[in-house]
Amino acid sequence: MSILARLSIAILLAMAVIPPSLAQDAAPQALVAFNSDEGIARLARAKARPDFAGLANQFEAQSNIAFCGPTTAAIVLNTVRSGSPDLPRDRSRLRPGDTQHLPGTVDLAVPRFTQDNVIDKGPKTRAQVLGEPITIDGKTLRDAGYQLRQFDALLRAHDLATRLVVVDDALPEQTIRSELIDNLKRGGDYVIVNYRRRDVGQPGGGHISPLGAYDEATDSMLVMDVNPASAGWVWMPVVTLIKGMRTLDTVENRGYILVQPR
Repeated sequence: MSILARLSIAILLAMAVIPPSLAQDAAPQALVAFNSDEGIARLARAKARPDFAGLANQFEAQSNIAFCGPTTAAIVLNTVRSGSPDLPRDRSRLRPGDTQHLPGTVDLAVPRFTQDNVIDKGPKTRAQVLGEPITIDGKTLRDAGYQLRQFDALLRAHDLATRLVVVDDALPEQTIRSELIDNLKRGGDYVIVNYRRRDVGQPGGGHISPLGAYDEATDSMLVMDVNPASAGWVWMPVVTLIKGMRTLDTVENRGYILVQPR
């Protein structure tokens, strides 16, 4: 056998034993749609799912492509504060004349957080979320949506207790997996992830959504995508999700936020 042939066989054998998670350019593992038979089966057998029902009950789709952060914040806040007497009333969707045939004591506005009114307490104006240039580290740039720390500041402004985790190269995969799973096993606290779509096998850029459950059998997590018109809810392998979070945003890597009421 020639030296070239032996070298080729050696390379093939080496590639065969390299775990996919260690390959830099490995394709992300397959995502499974929640509304498939397999997707429903995963939720049915998942033990880490106490957050799912509350989040699903308050779920709404984002109204524009820049509002994944505000929409996620509204869903989580409505889940945490459900039934609270001091929920805000958003009257922005009422039209002039909507109340003309009602008694003056009737308020048509539903008490709840919306993806519009949550922005009011955050670090960015609505115009900035929608792309108005801002200054970061002395540079003027367009910064639509929310970076991880900006989004954390938004949640804290609404009096939620948070722990922000930047998924940099030094953070071990097992540490991330354990933290996410431990949170999903408990009721009353929540996980919000910030990842880049194209690194998990979806078209698009940075995105924010809550997690709803973990299926141990497939080591996958249910991403309750707030843009169902674009991707829909999916079961995402943990290694794929971590790959999507371990990506650079404007100033630092993306990551996740663990949320609980004060």
